[in-house]
Amino acid sequence: QVQLVESGGGLVQAGGSLRLSCAASGGTFSSYTMGWFRQAPGKEREFVAVITWIRNTNYVDSVKGRFTISRDNAKNTMYLQMNSLKHEDTAVYYCAANRRGLISATIGEYDYWGQGTQVTVSS
Repeated sequence: QVQLVESGGGLVQAGGSLRLSCAASGGTFSSYTMGWFRQAPGKEREFVAVITWIRNTNYVDSVKGRFTISRDNAKNTMYLQMNSLKHEDTAVYYCAANRRGLISATIGEYDYWGQGTQVTVSS
């Protein structure tokens, strides 16, 4: 059973930075596509960024140029570096794993999910 644990969330002022981590265990991390999603209060969960096992990446338009997704297969860990944070980035951030290695922004194509980490950006 694959387990994903997010960390690194917190409270930050607008314009600040945070780095989220997602530690994986129990599976073949290096072969999975990994994604970040977020859910703001009262809104549906949405795609943020994805990285494949060969490090192809994709981002939602609203974070392009500000967020960077990366992975360290030796540490079974994925990261999301978030810079120039805005109030509208406030959400619970979830990491997810896709066993089939697809580069996807679709929630239903991810097999495993973490519990989430709260990111709050004060304006």
